Amino acid sequence: MRLTENDPWLKPYEERIKRRNEYTRSRERSLTCGGDISLSDFASGHLYYGLHKDEHGAWILREFMPSATEVYLIGDFNSWEVMKVYQLKRINDYGDWELRLSENAMKHGDHYKLFVKWIGGCGERIPAWARRVVQDPNTGVFSAQVWLPEASYKWEHSAPKSSDKPLMIYECHIGMSSEEKRVSTYNEFREHVLPRIAELGYNAIQLMAIQEHPYYGSFGYHVSNFYAPSSRFGTPEELKALVDAAHGLGLKVIMDLVHSHAVKNEVEGLARYDGTRTLFFHEGGRGEHPAWDSLCFDYGRNNVIHFLLSNCKYWLEEFHFDGFRFDGVSSMLYYNHGLGEVFTTYADYFNGMQDADAMAYLAIANKLIHTIKPDAITIAEEVSGMPGLASKIEDGGFGFDYRLAMNIPDFWTRLVKEQSDESWSVGEIWYQLTNRRNDEKTVSYVESHDQALVGDKTLIFRLADSDMYWHMSRSDRNHRVDRAVALHKMIRLATATTINGGYLNFMGNEFGHPEWIDFPREGNGWSYDYARRQWSLADNTDLLYNDLLCFDKDLAHFMRSNPELADSTEELRYAHEEDQVLCYSRGDLFFVYNFAPERSYADYEISVPKGIYQEVLDTDSPLYGGYGLINHSVLHHSEPVGDEGEQHKIRIYLPARTGIILQRRDEMPEVEYSGED
Repeated sequence: MRLTENDPWLKPYEERIKRRNEYTRSRERSLTCGGDISLSDFASGHLYYGLHKDEHGAWILREFMPSATEVYLIGDFNSWEVMKVYQLKRINDYGDWELRLSENAMKHGDHYKLFVKWIGGCGERIPAWARRVVQDPNTGVFSAQVWLPEASYKWEHSAPKSSDKPLMIYECHIGMSSEEKRVSTYNEFREHVLPRIAELGYNAIQLMAIQEHPYYGSFGYHVSNFYAPSSRFGTPEELKALVDAAHGLGLKVIMDLVHSHAVKNEVEGLARYDGTRTLFFHEGGRGEHPAWDSLCFDYGRNNVIHFLLSNCKYWLEEFHFDGFRFDGVSSMLYYNHGLGEVFTTYADYFNGMQDADAMAYLAIANKLIHTIKPDAITIAEEVSGMPGLASKIEDGGFGFDYRLAMNIPDFWTRLVKEQSDESWSVGEIWYQLTNRRNDEKTVSYVESHDQALVGDKTLIFRLADSDMYWHMSRSDRNHRVDRAVALHKMIRLATATTINGGYLNFMGNEFGHPEWIDFPREGNGWSYDYARRQWSLADNTDLLYNDLLCFDKDLAHFMRSNPELADSTEELRYAHEEDQVLCYSRGDLFFVYNFAPERSYADYEISVPKGIYQEVLDTDSPLYGGYGLINHSVLHHSEPVGDEGEQHKIRIYLPARTGIILQRRDEMPEVEYSGED
């Protein structure tokens, strides 16, 4: 097994890994009737359940509600009355209910729900497979909506090729993407934000909060309707147009998929859908997430696996998403959701506290996704470090393409928050940035939406604090802002250039968006002040925000112009703790950092292979809010060390709080002459 071959420390757990994989295979066999049907055919519940039209134009509504005793369709078309003519019939012992209506019984735009009776109670429910759910602006009540436009959306662009490396992800939230104090739309994002992202040089976007969620302030993570794109941002066709336009700009579109838990709401969501909680979720305490106030899926139930796998297929095929970021994977893997666990030894991953059904679901989901779309991207948000998460299933893993390097933002936060600049250890920085399983691809990042939420601080706000309000003008600098701007760039440069696969940035953080994110809620007077993006700050060339934007743009383009960077081996060249100087290389690129807050070094010696070295990017450039202390026209010719000359060195000027990229060349690089004769 390759997983244990690559990591001998896993050898004692090889049999457990094999049993885990065999259980996954047995679950798949049971789902596919021993292989009589394909996994893709199995994951087609959305084509059977929900509201559809048959080949003759008649309406068909099907739902799975085994504990229901009576089910009725109610809506605009029958004045929301429980009527026999709209009663669904139970069509099998399994628990399927069906209603057939004439073509004229409902029309596009009508609102509807189910009225369900069960032993001991009754209530209204939104169909689990509903593809559009809307909220009444006056009453706040959610209902499903008949959605069948006369003309289906015509796709114009194919997805970009997967060969574009490295993966550079721009994490986005549609609703807060406008500068105005309101909920923004799919169309506005397509028209105004997508071009910004493409110009910056990113090659993928990750869309949050797409699945419908009753509470806007949940950031999209308390999902109620898994098949309905959030209507607060626009129509399904407008979401398709957004994805299509992104593809036209060369951007892959990754969806933030929430299959780890669901909202507790009964009327809007899946809780007690047929009168029982166990249709989708575990009973008792195991079915409730103690930290998220939500319900946890029972992945041991075939109907749950059917629902979730079909959901994966639906978003891939109906909306042309290019993959998924799976939210809350740690919560899925462990009975205790990973809460309070330290995970210090490999035994912690194989101590019997792992949910075999959840692990099987994740592996099967990855297999399905890559069967439907072979170049799809799957990313696991997982904090415990479960071995094999981003390894191939046939190698003993779970099949994800990437895992989020969640240790990195936590490390930077601790460093900035708890240690003085003089005490920063360059060895520790190197260790944290490269502490990963080399056989599993990761997505590194300084901060995602998690680090920007109310109760926390963005990196720039943690560094500059209140001085951001008064001293971000180029003409009004102070020490704290200078420090913040310098470290903001250095930290991003180091994080991006040590990746093992991909890099992620949250919308607006590239230019140091001030303050935090806080969605409208009772505690802030239902204000949108902090649920928006102030793009005008980035566009103002008199402000340092614009300089940070320029740096991020050049960094992204540098990364994409060196596609081999993400796959090349990083080699530590130099880590001097007293000087606070760090140097590492990847191929012919050398990265040198002086983290010392006040000490600059003239003629600083760096051991290098023989060659000619030229600065190609430095954080101190005046274009990026620096002081321009480095002359990029100077070429550094290596010189031998000692008499034998096997080792070589260069001498460089290394200003305080500066990061530099040097490129090695075997010959003198051509330099365009721009001076006078």
